[in-house]
Amino acid sequence: MLKNFLICLLSIILCFCCYYGLIYYRQITDKTNPNLVVTNFSFQNVIDKAKQLSKMPYAVPDTISSSELLNLSYDQYRDIRFVRKNGPWYNQKLPYEVQFFHLGSIFKIPVKINEVVNNVSKPINFSAKYFDYGNNRFNENDDEILGYAGFRIHSPLNTSAYYDELVTFLGASYFRGLAKGQKYGLSARGLAINTAEMIGEEFPIFKEFWLQKPKTKDKVITLYALLDSKSVSGAYCFEIIPGANTIMNIEAHLFPRENIQKIGIAPLTSMFLFDSDGLLVHNGHGEWLWRPLDNSKKLRISSFVDNGVKGFGLLQRDRDLSNYQDFEANYQSRPSAWVEPLENWNEGIVQLVEIPSRQEIHDNIVAYWVPKVPIEAGREYKFSYRLIWLNDVIKGEDIAYVAATRTGQGGISGSEDVSETRKFVIDFIGKNLGSDFSQKGITPNVSAISGKIINVSTIYNPITKGITVYVDYSPQNDNDEIRISLEQNGKTISEVWSYQWLK
Repeated sequence: MLKNFLICLLSIILCFCCYYGLIYYRQITDKTNPNLVVTNFSFQNVIDKAKQLSKMPYAVPDTISSSELLNLSYDQYRDIRFVRKNGPWYNQKLPYEVQFFHLGSIFKIPVKINEVVNNVSKPINFSAKYFDYGNNRFNENDDEILGYAGFRIHSPLNTSAYYDELVTFLGASYFRGLAKGQKYGLSARGLAINTAEMIGEEFPIFKEFWLQKPKTKDKVITLYALLDSKSVSGAYCFEIIPGANTIMNIEAHLFPRENIQKIGIAPLTSMFLFDSDGLLVHNGHGEWLWRPLDNSKKLRISSFVDNGVKGFGLLQRDRDLSNYQDFEANYQSRPSAWVEPLENWNEGIVQLVEIPSRQEIHDNIVAYWVPKVPIEAGREYKFSYRLIWLNDVIKGEDIAYVAATRTGQGGISGSEDVSETRKFVIDFIGKNLGSDFSQKGITPNVSAISGKIINVSTIYNPITKGITVYVDYSPQNDNDEIRISLEQNGKTISEVWSYQWLK
């Protein structure tokens, strides 16, 4: 009797386990369940989902099949506009609004978007009511659209009378942010995999989002994202704080499906023409390294070995409109982006990739952190960092910074060896750099790994009110590294200008 009772009880327990296990599995994999509601939702749900996803074979994401949507031209796609007054957070006296991007053209992968209210998550299902299709006419039914291409968050960033764009998530794991007075420029990504490697780059996607609906007085908006690719799945938390500098506190949990040759943490993607003009690195030794961007005929890969990096970023330091003369693109108003680890990232490298480009429409600059620790399948890796979108010049306290880099043919005009040298002209700006710099004992420190430094001269620049350093350099090899900084009594008092010479 007791034996039969125990067998019956175990059978009931097993049925319950199978039932709820099936429900959980379908929550992860079932694309036909658009009305899934999750109670007691938290970031841990996304972490658990990413972990479970990594244990399953990678599934190539679905793409839209509509030929009408896929064949949209650039202008036709732009003609599909979000109807703000129909938005889910519109006219509710909230500090943020959300707007969606329609699928079509190059945006082929549907993305699921959920709304979280009082710890309850519910999908925001696709609806044509959110869009004005302009002159476009489609035959497809709403049900055939499985999701959105992405979304953007709006807030009263520049004035209380208007909800400006604050951040956009659109395409793969790309996203962009804005601070006050800025126009969209460079992008960030959730993750970079095997960038500039012979095996080819892998592009993870954010396949699902959870947007925390804000309350009336919230200063921060929080969202979560599920990342997936052939090699890895991951869970991301974004805490976004708009302002003169817009701050994103980001926490990422990565679950590799397989060993990864090279992984790029906190990747930034930009254009040399003309979104960014340099890479700045604050290394674990306290040095501030400035690498001006270049657009040479060859692929450039620069690796800055470090332990405990304090920060890095792609910056737009030239804010003078007269240097661009582009009144539509407004390159002088493009944001800089700065990454600060919120924990010790230990040993690794900041890597900069510069890809030759003849047109300003191409993203040809990538920068990211590569950890020294191998990324192995079956383990969990956590990275926390702060990403800041800003206008200000990032520099160390009380040190001079590099304001401009110029280069051309070196030597003395008319001499026979003029073609064999290269001249570099570097502008340093700092509060302690005046016309009396030589009396203060301020001198340039110039070095090269293999090339020869032929001539160095330093003058006070009355326009910048800083110091300009002139260097004639003679290359001895096809690849070299040149460094220029300012010193006072043996102490470095400026950023270290660092340049990769390629013949």
